Amino acid sequence: MNFLAHIYLSGDDDQIKIGNFIGDYVKGNAFGMYPDNIQKGIRLHRNIDSFTDRNRTAVKAKELFYIQYHKYAGIVIDIIYDHYLAANWDRFSKIPLENYVSDFYNLMLKYEFMMPSEVQVFIPKLIENNRLYSYRTIDGIESVLSTMSKFTSLPDYSEFAILTLKENYTFLEENFFTFFSEILYHMSTVHNISYDNL
Repeated sequence: MNFLAHIYLSGDDDQIKIGNFIGDYVKGNAFGMYPDNIQKGIRLHRNIDSFTDRNRTAVKAKELFYIQYHKYAGIVIDIIYDHYLAANWDRFSKIPLENYVSDFYNLMLKYEFMMPSEVQVFIPKLIENNRLYSYRTIDGIESVLSTMSKFTSLPDYSEFAILTLKENYTFLEENFFTFFSEILYHMSTVHNISYDNL
């Protein structure tokens, strides 16, 4: 899952949200330096990633992108799943998406001093470009993929990814809803996190 889904799956606790947000950037046992609930968020992030990697529904979606992206297909699906979450936000939260992401931007700034330096570097651009809100459109997803190809190891096959998304939009949307119902059930039963839609 990408940023928006990780934040949403954290539930209502601010520090768990922050831990989940920075989870990819805290390696090994380094999470021990953080307060308890941020540690919990980091561990939750790892659990979400592990669940997603093993999930058969997510694997079916990755297959559409494997021909170009190979081992990076999962990253593309993470971003595409965030698109469907944002585009269908009203099904999952009573808080409007615009308000939800604005509140999280403020939360990031509050805890910025505690975040890894790699995260501190991209926070200003993430807020300036309203990245989390942009996930709701295909253009926003294309911009995310293009930006990631410039600053990460993700290959630059954005045109292929967007064409594949458009050609398989209904299948991927249904795939997302199936997957998200599975992970919401996992989070609510294993981690006792409650959500607006359950």
